[in-house]
Amino acid sequence: MTVIKEERIGGQRLILGDCREVMPTLGRFDAVVTDPPYGIKRDKGVGVGGSGFGGKRGEAVEVRRFRGGWDAARPAAEVFEAILSSAPCHIVWGGQFFADILPAQGKWLFWDKCQTMPSFGDGELAWTSLSGDAVKQFTYNGSGLHAKEKARSHPTQKPVALMEWCLGFVPDAETILDPFMGSGTTLVACQRLGRNGTGIELDPEYFRIACERVDEATRQPDLLIAPPAAQPVQEPLL
Repeated sequence: MTVIKEERIGGQRLILGDCREVMPTLGRFDAVVTDPPYGIKRDKGVGVGGSGFGGKRGEAVEVRRFRGGWDAARPAAEVFEAILSSAPCHIVWGGQFFADILPAQGKWLFWDKCQTMPSFGDGELAWTSLSGDAVKQFTYNGSGLHAKEKARSHPTQKPVALMEWCLGFVPDAETILDPFMGSGTTLVACQRLGRNGTGIELDPEYFRIACERVDEATRQPDLLIAPPAAQPVQEPLL
């Protein structure tokens, strides 16, 4: 079955299913903002997710082990073809891992993580199909001891502030697709900024977490931004 489960929370649509099967049924969007698996085996590692550093000396430290299996390989070229055909504008994090698949573009985004761990990367790159050739930088401490958003449910979870920054590059995009929703950060940003987001996630546990995070965002709205209208229910195209 293409769609295993679907939830509509606030102005967001969350779909449990395989994006390869679901995307062709959804029609067109104004923009795609997503963070696909890079194929670098992060699913096999151990992450702390912002916890594990708060104990006193000598106390046992809880290490958060994330769910595995999702980063064994990067998405196939056919998946990126479907992503590119889903919208006229695209922002794809981890762009350097897909440079041989995605078309050459001049407008890249760079997230400076203010990294405190010398063995980790200083930042991350996002490929975009946006016009222009200027590289834009967002400086935000999203990892390590001094991270501004310490609660993480996914080892590659992006800060909400970062995804809100991304949406600022597509100000006229009212409908946003994230085919690799993970723990739902893109849809949280959409809810906070009054956009209609659709996210697809294959893992049931991350889908559940995404639903909880979007629901929380609906309960803590920005009073200066009109909340997005609920998305109308429509029959699938296929």
